[in-house]
Amino acid sequence: QVQLTESGGDSVQAGGSLRLSCAASGVTYSMGWFRQAPGQEREGVASISRGGGCIRYADSVKGRFTISRDNAKNTLYLQMNTLKPEDTAMYYCAARSVGVATCTMTGSDYTYWGQGTQVTVSS
Repeated sequence: QVQLTESGGDSVQAGGSLRLSCAASGVTYSMGWFRQAPGQEREGVASISRGGGCIRYADSVKGRFTISRDNAKNTLYLQMNTLKPEDTAMYYCAARSVGVATCTMTGSDYTYWGQGTQVTVSS
């Protein structure tokens, strides 16, 4: 069992930046960031394989968000730049129990989930 703990969420103005972190209690395989806004379905934001050789982004965040990981620290990051009001959501970290080289954006592929960290972007 792996526990995931997100941090870094905050309220910022449009155009600002935030860096989310996700600390894992153990070794993880592929990991990803997902978000869910009130009244909307959860969507994949970015995912990364264990070695970092496979990375995917949602079209809505390409060029603005960067996912990375430090396996020595069992930590996943999401650098978010040029934030927009539509980025407002609860952001969740997720980890797979299999799949070293994959970077799926499908939530059902992930076994472990964090509790989420809120990001609010005002115009």
